[in-house]
Amino acid sequence: MEMIAYCGLNCAKCDAYSATVTDDSALRAKTAKLWSELNGIKILPEHINCEGCKKDGVKTVFCESLCEIRRCALKKGVKTCGYCGGFDGCKTVAAIVSNNEEALNNLKTTFNIHRGRYICISNLKTLKSPSEKKRF
Repeated sequence: MEMIAYCGLNCAKCDAYSATVTDDSALRAKTAKLWSELNGIKILPEHINCEGCKKDGVKTVFCESLCEIRRCALKKGVKTCGYCGGFDGCKTVAAIVSNNEEALNNLKTTFNIHRGRYICISNLKTLKSPSEKKRF
């Protein structure tokens, strides 16, 4: 299952998401410890609850209130940063994609699709025969 966040990360692969949907206290504790070390702040296991940044429901404090990427995307009304006209030169999202090739690829895919560089599934309905689909 893919749940692509505004920044291109796949929320379904996030330990906070996994711990939330499986109610895994050990994974919450492990994630809180790791995130505390990485960010130089105290994060408690009870802070590790998230259903995905684009879903209604609980989110980590960072995702809910502090994530500049999420706030920007919500303000602009885009599905992901890949839909934003300023995606190519954005310094905000660069902090994520410069360290995560999967996130970059997810955003590049939506960036290209949004700009019509790929055939949209809805356009395939207009093809007259199955043999025409093989070209794509």
